Amino acid sequence: MVLTGTIVNTIAIIFGGIIGSFLSNIPQQIRNTVMQGIGLAVIIQGITMGLKTQNFLLVIFSLVLGGIIGEYLKIEDRLDRLGRWIEEKVGGKSKGSIANAFVTATLVYTIGAMAILGSLNSGLNLDHSLLYLKAMLDGFSAIIFASTLGIGVIFSAIPVFIYQGTIALLATYIHSFISKDLLDQMIVEITATGGILIIAIAINILEFKKINVANMLPAIVIAPLGVAIIKLFF
Repeated sequence: MVLTGTIVNTIAIIFGGIIGSFLSNIPQQIRNTVMQGIGLAVIIQGITMGLKTQNFLLVIFSLVLGGIIGEYLKIEDRLDRLGRWIEEKVGGKSKGSIANAFVTATLVYTIGAMAILGSLNSGLNLDHSLLYLKAMLDGFSAIIFASTLGIGVIFSAIPVFIYQGTIALLATYIHSFISKDLLDQMIVEITATGGILIIAIAINILEFKKINVANMLPAIVIAPLGVAIIKLFF
């Protein structure tokens, strides 16, 4: 089944979030230290991904154009409003707690090489091993996130399911339109662009500066399109 890996990943986030929500009595100082540790680890992951690029100018262009499109579409505001709508329906420990947890976890779980590569592998080869690994990592991180950010982490499972499921389903038809060589190049630049966005997420987690990461999400689409255009015309 094409969506098996995505379903397992979704369930892992939900269960991890539920477990973490029962660990909310952890002292604030410990929570802060844990979140700092996660933030630092996420930075390293982002740097590792970002360095994979073979065309850094394309990554910069994708981020700039993607940011402009995202600001115009107000993706960050829409995602935040969705989180606040969920918060109104469910209720939170403090104002903005569920919305913040939902947005942060959603971005961490969807922007990354494993989400894209794992979903592609599920669709192309019915190989779910990478998504199973991601499910394990996401499940453990959901425990940490939910214990520090709150129950809103659980709701990030919804966009994860839609995002990864869509990629997996589309991947079943991708061979008809894109060669393996071009697809590999696209994945490299998607990974690199996603790495930059992951660093931005880490900066938000560490509270150095608020970066509207969601508004840069179109860059993940622009990067592979740029690869295709360069391959076609140059």
